Amino acid sequence: MPYRYLLALLLLISAPGRAQITPTVSSWVVNTTGATGYNGIPSNVQRVQYSTGNVYITCTGVPSYTIGPWPNNPNAATNQNFVFKITRAPTPNTGTAVATPLGHTGIWSNGVSIFNAKDAMSYNNAGVWNQNAIVVEGPSFDSCLGHPAGNGEYHHHLNPRCLYNDHDSTRHSPIIGFAFDGYPIYGAYGYANTNGTGGIKSMKTSYRARNITARTTLPDGSPAPSPGPAINAAKPLGYYIEDFEYVAGRGDLDVHNGRFCITPEYPAGTYAYFVTINSTYAGAYPYTPGPTYYGVIPAGATGPQSGHAVVNEPVTTYVVTATFLAAGLQVTTYPNPVSDQLTVAPEGGVANDLRARLFNTLGQPVGAVLELHPSVPTEFDVSGLAAGVYFLRVDGTGVSGTQKVVVTH
Repeated sequence: MPYRYLLALLLLISAPGRAQITPTVSSWVVNTTGATGYNGIPSNVQRVQYSTGNVYITCTGVPSYTIGPWPNNPNAATNQNFVFKITRAPTPNTGTAVATPLGHTGIWSNGVSIFNAKDAMSYNNAGVWNQNAIVVEGPSFDSCLGHPAGNGEYHHHLNPRCLYNDHDSTRHSPIIGFAFDGYPIYGAYGYANTNGTGGIKSMKTSYRARNITARTTLPDGSPAPSPGPAINAAKPLGYYIEDFEYVAGRGDLDVHNGRFCITPEYPAGTYAYFVTINSTYAGAYPYTPGPTYYGVIPAGATGPQSGHAVVNEPVTTYVVTATFLAAGLQVTTYPNPVSDQLTVAPEGGVANDLRARLFNTLGQPVGAVLELHPSVPTEFDVSGLAAGVYFLRVDGTGVSGTQKVVVTH
């Protein structure tokens, strides 16, 4: 792995006052301008608060990108006034896996809800053959592949293609959300090998459509408690989630649609989920984390009260540096003034082609160009520079910003 990634992680963990800024804190698309989305509702994430053990995400559930219309769907997106609580210490579940529930199963980085593949309806209401929301409800999705539930909760059952560039297969996808067990969710592209080598590839699901002519058995081969409807044009294979089976090793991901691997944000490795798409960019089952979670689900993370967490512990509000925001860049720098190490930390959800460089007051570069990755803190060593004023310049595709940096010794 690149040395600078490991060094940045070690500094992040060991440096006093910096240990709390981790991807779970910094990967959110924070609305710092009061921008509104659908129907004038404040968009994206309004506030991020964090403690040693948890992150609290305040959001409306409405994104900044244009949503709607929703054909044949009478519902409309409304302000959900959510406060989600995400653990910062995710733990693998060594017991019985917990199924992702109906309703939200996690949260995208812009505060929009993640739903699993089910649409809450089953054949003859028996709970055996559960309808695939992507097939049954798909005609009501908007151009961003989302729609509102009966309670007005806008959500995506599959790849949120307006949240990130799902056609960019040249770079590792950014973190685009977190599941309620606390593990990150990435877009469709990751390193070919779990050790961070092998180039970039689209992460392939290990699920496939079953080779069946009648719905009489379950995916594990056992007899179904009740048979499903005939496989025909009206209800083709894939109409129910039980039409899919998991084949270990068939793809890149495990039964939860994730894997343990190195990512740009976690150079030492982490368990991570990926959204899955096919060669035409359409969703591939199970689409998002699921059908079960990899990790332990903290009490209250799912169920009727989830999304309405009460902050009852000391927390710090995460502040996005405003200087670069005016230039369309979500980048945090600290400390400033600085005497030894200047940390440059792009927020989650930003472009992953950013580069940074320091210049003196004559416009001359005084250090190497450093590549920046979303949520990955990068260090400039300024201990060898003369005390004075410098300028940090960050550039990316179509964006550029400069911030004054004061070096003291």
